[in-house]
Amino acid sequence: MVTLEEISQLLYGAGEEVAGWQGTQDELIALAAKAFPGKAFCVVRQWILIDLTVNPAEKEKLDGLGLLPATLFAHEIVLDSKNRFQPSMWVRSNFGISYSPYMFETKKTVYLLLGPGLRKEASIGAAFSMKAG
Repeated sequence: MVTLEEISQLLYGAGEEVAGWQGTQDELIALAAKAFPGKAFCVVRQWILIDLTVNPAEKEKLDGLGLLPATLFAHEIVLDSKNRFQPSMWVRSNFGISYSPYMFETKKTVYLLLGPGLRKEASIGAAFSMKAG
């Protein structure tokens, strides 16, 4: 069972500081369009890259599905290319399929990491306990 303390630490506790994109939002969008043509994108700030603690069986299952044991949480959406989310809302992605210093890719969306963020570890239960609605 996931505790409130565990979720609080994930959202507001200390983590490893990670530099996101330091240029303009338009430059980052252009870079994403070149790297992932036609793919939906979501520009986010105050983000947390979450490395999921998984056991060997879970890791094997994720590997078999082409997924990383990682997800992304962002306290603030800046822009969503498909208007699924409104600016200033929060978002938690599905499992990632690729990660670069400024972009976190899932099967349907590339999250563009604007400004600095954090990298933390959490259980699958804690990371996926956050649901909108």
